[in-house]
Amino acid sequence: MRPLVVGGEALLIELDSAAEVAALHAELLRRRDAGELGGVRDLVPAARTVLLDGVREPGALAERIARWEVPPLTETEGPLVTVPVRYDGPDLAEVARLWGVAEREVARVVGETVFRVAFCGFAPGFGYLTGLPERLHPPRRDTPRTAVPAGSLALAGEYAGVYPRSSPGGWQLIGTTDAVLWDPQREPAALFAPGVRVRFEEVAG
Repeated sequence: MRPLVVGGEALLIELDSAAEVAALHAELLRRRDAGELGGVRDLVPAARTVLLDGVREPGALAERIARWEVPPLTETEGPLVTVPVRYDGPDLAEVARLWGVAEREVARVVGETVFRVAFCGFAPGFGYLTGLPERLHPPRRDTPRTAVPAGSLALAGEYAGVYPRSSPGGWQLIGTTDAVLWDPQREPAALFAPGVRVRFEEVAG
């Protein structure tokens, strides 16, 4: 854990893994709810960092955080969202080949995995989900698509994600969902938020 003071009111904490980011983010949320973080306004996790904004004395807080014992997250921590998915993606066969399984097994493996939203970005409502073991991390496509349909469930490296709207993309597309990932009229607008657990439930096409 490497806390770095950023400007006058922000603190960036560098970590070594997505699991460490998730654990620290959860600990920060707990301590903020308990009133231990003063006026911290925002906690923003990323792939290997957590940014704290609105820190009155970032240097002093950095010293405190460096002494914390941060427990790892358990599989049952965090709210759970279930997303219905049809396994009809154009890259399903390629992912099955990379995994060395039948196409049907891709749905089973993904369905039995409890993913966690590590961080959000790329587009409103897009969450980067972790949870697949390293041996099942597929590469990005050699040639990205110019338009990926909204609702596409995709894999790339250590991440899974669902495209909230049509956009270019180079991830492997394995399925589709009718779930609305981003709705400005909903509270909260985003279906996925950092720390949320996600299960993908297979439905008929």
